[in-house]
Amino acid sequence: MHELEPFYNWQHIYISEEDERSPFYGVEHSQFEYTDTVYNFYIHPQWNYFGSRTLYLKVLMADYEEKYAVMELIGEWNDAVENDIMTLKREVLENFMDEGITKFILIAENVLNYHSGDRDYYEELYEELTEENGWVVCLNMPEQTQYDFRRAKLHQLVELMEIDNWRVYKPYHLFKKIDKELTARLGD
Repeated sequence: MHELEPFYNWQHIYISEEDERSPFYGVEHSQFEYTDTVYNFYIHPQWNYFGSRTLYLKVLMADYEEKYAVMELIGEWNDAVENDIMTLKREVLENFMDEGITKFILIAENVLNYHSGDRDYYEELYEELTEENGWVVCLNMPEQTQYDFRRAKLHQLVELMEIDNWRVYKPYHLFKKIDKELTARLGD
């Protein structure tokens, strides 16, 4: 797991640690010292800790004019024990929502497991965002993780999508592709 780095090809456009409006503003990362773990495996030091012991993230893009943010996740999404959705919502998403962000792309291809808990925070987030014509998309969640997510019926509150080659897009084009697809889905 220590070799899985957050996607870095957009750093010429955005760096969350340099964004005064980001909850990770001013955070410094070591390039060589590995301290955080998931399943007792060290993870790359570029991932950000946001309060969960099993789930880490990296904000790849926050566009305040277009009102969207792209975040990459790694680890285990555990609502049963850790209530990760509450922590993610309170510590990260709400900070961006306070800055006007209403559309979130969560790249979940490195989310290895999902353990369900209460739906309350998903419902709260869904209601808050839909009032602002917003949404949350989990992109490329692994099949076994999707299975547990769907079994908890959370796909009714958080959209699950697949885009195999998302890395070839610039952030704005990825956002527009997802937004267009969601608009088409919801318009039907």
